[in-house]
Amino acid sequence: MHAMLDDILDGARKAVAGLASTVGEGTRERTNKLIEDWLDIFPTLAGYGLEITSFSMALALSPSLNVELLGQHSDWSEEALQERMAAHKGETALTMVFTAIRTAYRLQRQTKASLRDPLILKVVVRITPEVRVVLGQPILED
Repeated sequence: MHAMLDDILDGARKAVAGLASTVGEGTRERTNKLIEDWLDIFPTLAGYGLEITSFSMALALSPSLNVELLGQHSDWSEEALQERMAAHKGETALTMVFTAIRTAYRLQRQTKASLRDPLILKVVVRITPEVRVVLGQPILED
């Protein structure tokens, strides 16, 4: 997996004139490793009912990976989240995703509004990863 990602990123960098020379080797290695670590979580999330609906790679001085997943609220009860967090304790990326999902549900409950389908999970992996949880279909994208 590591070699394949390196080949993909190296080929893409060569296609963008001058990009490889402006990014330090340490930054490239750190970004490649970070993306690889996050790629490993998607089969686990699929096993929990989250389907990848969009996958993109952005090339810039710091490459990023953007993945959107769709799921059902019924698969993400508080009990299921607690079990999954316990089962994956110490796995930083999965713990971050589970924490974001749990927090979104807890905050949404405080609004007293009805819960709307679907559950949308958006993961943006770059030097500082971002996990966004959307409960219901957004009308406007930010």
